[in-house]
Amino acid sequence: MKSPLLSLPGAVPAEGRDEGVAAHYGDLFREQRALADGTGLVDLSHRGVVTVTGSDRLAWLHLLITQHVSELAPGEATEALILTAHGHIEHALYLVDDGETVWMHVEPDTQGDLIAYLESMKFFYRVDVADRTEDFAVVHLPAGSIAEVPEGIAVREAPHGRDLFLPRADLETYAAENGPAAGILAYEALRVEAHRPRLGFETDHRTIPHELGWIGTAVHLQKGCYRGQETVARVQNLGKPPRRLVFLHLDGSDVILPGHGTPVRLAADGAEGRQLGFITTSARHHELGPIALALVKRNVAVDAELLAGDTAAAQETVVEP
Repeated sequence: MKSPLLSLPGAVPAEGRDEGVAAHYGDLFREQRALADGTGLVDLSHRGVVTVTGSDRLAWLHLLITQHVSELAPGEATEALILTAHGHIEHALYLVDDGETVWMHVEPDTQGDLIAYLESMKFFYRVDVADRTEDFAVVHLPAGSIAEVPEGIAVREAPHGRDLFLPRADLETYAAENGPAAGILAYEALRVEAHRPRLGFETDHRTIPHELGWIGTAVHLQKGCYRGQETVARVQNLGKPPRRLVFLHLDGSDVILPGHGTPVRLAADGAEGRQLGFITTSARHHELGPIALALVKRNVAVDAELLAGDTAAAQETVVEP
């Protein structure tokens, strides 16, 4: 779904998973600094929007997701995962309940599969699941923003900012009144800086929550049964995750950033050494320079110098080994 904000001056369309919104509006670092200062907004209108209504909505969702939501208060934001039977991450949900409806946004083009799964689990519960992507657009306001929030819309407030579920017809007018708009590259650079994982970037078909630090923020360890809970409990109580998320400071002399999937190796072994992991997301930061998140084997020493492709990388621990 192509955003109307792509018609703004300087807009350069994003590619890949973020197609449909702007990568930037002509000045990546200025846009980052604005967001870091609590000004501007980010167009996330390409993300899927799903709602759940009905008197059983919270009790029902509580049985399906990794987060404790049976007593979620109106306006309280949370995030949650849906796992496979083997505990691998299948969906990441960013949700809030407004007292009548649970609103959630998810990765672009994943809402169809999510809704299919939720529909298959309705049974006798009094719930209705709907795809609201055509009617509502997600707009992100950074932490500290004093931008006006229209009355009557759902707002998800998190430590890094607020996500508004804005009527899609109002997107262009709202951006004009509360901009300037920042592109998805600026938003992603701040996400990497904050070590926040993203489905489809930091995850692959075998990722479990412990590897990314999603325990605590998206997984509640004291709640009842849900699909994949056995794996979560076993790793938490008896084992260790096979991989761990790390933050990388990349050598700034390279012009091209290592892309998603770029092999990570020990610097001492050179570019032909054994692969120990891969780059998940890389970005150019307005203060830190080139940075990245990577998923590496658990036994990689926390002080080891690494190579991302041919680029030297110094690591910071995100998930303890």
